[in-house]
Amino acid sequence: MFQRDDNRPRGTRLRIGRTIFSSAATVFVHVLACGYCMCAQAQTATPIQHLVVIYQENVSFDHYFATYPLAENRPEETPFQALPGTPSVNGLSRPLLTRNPNGAPPFRFPPSHAATCDQDHEYKAEQEAYNRGLVDRAVQKTGTKSKETSGTTACSPNDVMGYFDGNTVTALWNYAQYFAMSDNHFATTFGPSTPGAINLIAGETHGAKGDCTLAAPSMECSATPDSMRVHWGVDIIAGTLIGDAQPQFDDCSTRETAEMTGRNIGDLLTAKKVTWGFFQGGFKPSSVVNARARCETAHTGSDGKRKADYIPHHQPFQYYRSTSNPKHLPPSSLALVGHNEDQANHQYDLSDFWDAVEAGNLPAVTYLKAPAYQDGHAGYSDPLAEQRFLVETINRLQRLPQWNHMAIVIAYDDSDGWYDHVMPPIVRHSNTEEDALTGPGQCGDSPTLMSPGRCGFGPRLPLLVISPWAKPNFVDHTLTDQASILRFIEDNWQLGLIGDGSADEFAGSLLNMFDFRRSREVQLLLEAETGRKVVP
Repeated sequence: MFQRDDNRPRGTRLRIGRTIFSSAATVFVHVLACGYCMCAQAQTATPIQHLVVIYQENVSFDHYFATYPLAENRPEETPFQALPGTPSVNGLSRPLLTRNPNGAPPFRFPPSHAATCDQDHEYKAEQEAYNRGLVDRAVQKTGTKSKETSGTTACSPNDVMGYFDGNTVTALWNYAQYFAMSDNHFATTFGPSTPGAINLIAGETHGAKGDCTLAAPSMECSATPDSMRVHWGVDIIAGTLIGDAQPQFDDCSTRETAEMTGRNIGDLLTAKKVTWGFFQGGFKPSSVVNARARCETAHTGSDGKRKADYIPHHQPFQYYRSTSNPKHLPPSSLALVGHNEDQANHQYDLSDFWDAVEAGNLPAVTYLKAPAYQDGHAGYSDPLAEQRFLVETINRLQRLPQWNHMAIVIAYDDSDGWYDHVMPPIVRHSNTEEDALTGPGQCGDSPTLMSPGRCGFGPRLPLLVISPWAKPNFVDHTLTDQASILRFIEDNWQLGLIGDGSADEFAGSLLNMFDFRRSREVQLLLEAETGRKVVP
């Protein structure tokens, strides 16, 4: 549990997990005060005994935080005023706002234009938008097609340059004021939702196997042991999943599917008997037809169309045989939610989470996925619909008795192709026909960094940590990626690493967003509609 930092004189510094304390006395007092590490039911390396990861959809950092902490505060919009001493972020400077190298300048979406069109966010298109580090081809490569609409609003390729400020994403800006956020957090690789979801739990998307059984003939699906193609593009290249094939072990999948081999964080948690679960809106079957579950519960989305609550390719654990619940079976009892001895195999409907919590059973590690209309994905959702889900969820979590030893992480699966001005550091190179970052068929050229189909880091994404142990009004500049959340879980519950080339091995630490010397008496309750602080 305790490891000496060999770069310091003996007897002066001790390490708990990846946190270094100045003396053994500090560690003893900290453990005594917090009641962690020594407790049989909570073998954690930090005071965080309950982690809740809220994994939302398709937002670049600049799309939500380009001008943080300065909002325009136009009439008839929810006002936002930053606290004194609020640090700035690596956002859009005046030159980038007025002399941007892209085909259109960045511009502000008002709350009245919260509903937008989905952008192009495929693996290759995103690389092309960054154009060898010039970051100047977002309009041409990831901008939405002009024929698309969001509700009654026509969309333009220039929309890809749009961003929101604190008058629309008010709740997220308020959470950043009272807790910690990062402005240097990236997708582990380029590409859409599925790679982002799987990198969250495994740190790699290599070892994929495609299957065309469920694909309609019109999809023109073809699969070999090392690749899979459909009429709109490539899902698997060089044995690596780069597209949105649906999960193999899921009755609710309706088109081409993929199976992932190897291990994920669920396997590690299960082996250590740490309680955990992935809870997604709409996971509960709406019906069973010919012994197959159907997931057709739906809501009207931001585009005015009905959208199924459950999206199979947003559920990463269903790609692995070991952690899947193909029939979407409910938990045998609320007492077994999160435990190994249950038919649901740790995969649940979102309602099961709150039912278990009300019964006094909160898993140690929890992943929450909103129903589609509230997940923030452009097209069928929007920031205001997302805000309602975030605020209602986080308000309830803060009222739980476990709040004092809880951390909530708000993170995103991909950028949707939205413009972000920061060229991601490339820590993994790739040279498949789907790569294009540094030239046709190229994402770097280092043999020692080559990982075909895993060019990354990908685009910069928002990341917030909400906890009594989070540093207040703090912007972290530590380089992290989606696998950093995975690494925090591995370290905190002392699980070991995934291995087999997972990005967890080199993932940056989230620990600088915390201050484990003391807990704060803090509870930030917000209004779901406006995102403003609730006035007692």
